[in-house]
Amino acid sequence: MSTENNAPNPKKRRAVLLGITVLFVIAGLAYAAYYVLVLSKRVQTDNAYVGGNLVNVTSQVSGSVIEIRADETQLVQAGTEIIRLDPSDAQVALAQAEARLGTVVRQARQSYTNVQQFDAAVAQRKVALKTAEDDLARRLPLAASQIVSGEDIAHARQNVQEARAALDVAQQQAAAARVAVAGVQPQQLPAVQAAKADYLSAWLAARRNAIVAPVTGYVAKRNVQVGQRIAPGTALLTIVPLNQLWVDANFKESELRDIRVGQPVTIESDIYGSDVKYHGRVEGLSAGTGSAFSLLPAQNASGNWIKVVQRVPVRISLDPKELQAHPLRVGLSATVDVDITNKQGSALGTVSQPSIKYETNVLNQPLQEAQAATDAIVARNMAK
Repeated sequence: MSTENNAPNPKKRRAVLLGITVLFVIAGLAYAAYYVLVLSKRVQTDNAYVGGNLVNVTSQVSGSVIEIRADETQLVQAGTEIIRLDPSDAQVALAQAEARLGTVVRQARQSYTNVQQFDAAVAQRKVALKTAEDDLARRLPLAASQIVSGEDIAHARQNVQEARAALDVAQQQAAAARVAVAGVQPQQLPAVQAAKADYLSAWLAARRNAIVAPVTGYVAKRNVQVGQRIAPGTALLTIVPLNQLWVDANFKESELRDIRVGQPVTIESDIYGSDVKYHGRVEGLSAGTGSAFSLLPAQNASGNWIKVVQRVPVRISLDPKELQAHPLRVGLSATVDVDITNKQGSALGTVSQPSIKYETNVLNQPLQEAQAATDAIVARNMAK
């Protein structure tokens, strides 16, 4: 075999090298175009987690637990009774409050009767004073002719003074009695109003032995047990409304420059993978980094220092319809892709509007029913 056939072909070699160079140039141009058209307009992070409201259910009154009607993972509707306390103590307190209210009403009636009694006493003292003055007037002419002794005249004068003093005392007592009831009916006396408020408080305490779910959601972290004695404010369980979720994406501080409130976001959750995509918007950026609000923040001004890239939580809303179609759980991991094409929005949150974000009406009590009960008690004890 000749050596000429084994020698490399310079033209072929140059063609191969030229082709490889062209491929690298095309790849570089393609990446540059991709970066300019796509990557430069998007910010992505996989340090993102699903967040939600954790509604802690607590007791408003003290008592012993006798029933638990919901357990972990179960769905409860708002207003559903989930825990019941022993009502015995509350019923006794309600009966005592009713008795106190009736007693106070009867004492109020007595106060009005006392006014009439003191007025009658004033009239009686006036008659006594008039009698004493008449006796003195009859004795004075007789004293000149010495028919009546000077001692009798002195006693008559003393009787007038005593009758006048007794009249003053009676008038002061009548005035004090009138001041106690002036300007109001017996039902509006402060003592009666205070007793009515005590009855309402006892009535509410009796109603609150039935602990209801404030929101619709799933039960988690049940801490209460049957027979447990609980105090007001004791955490019993947690309800998680899975229709009120969001995503907290922790972006690096170097990635926050172009993030604005209102920018569209695409979210992928690890539980569903890339098959399911959620669409949301940037709701706002946290006022500080995660380390700034940690329990033990870093003390960078002491000792040796190593720079660590900080991350800032960004709140991202979720589409309720997509969330209903593919439910999520609090704490799940997610990948967030923010479209930063539009940089005209605000990097800071706007002024909060005076609107209600979350509310519940299931804890409201029918106070009209309690007011009617107090009015019935007052009317019953006011009857003659």
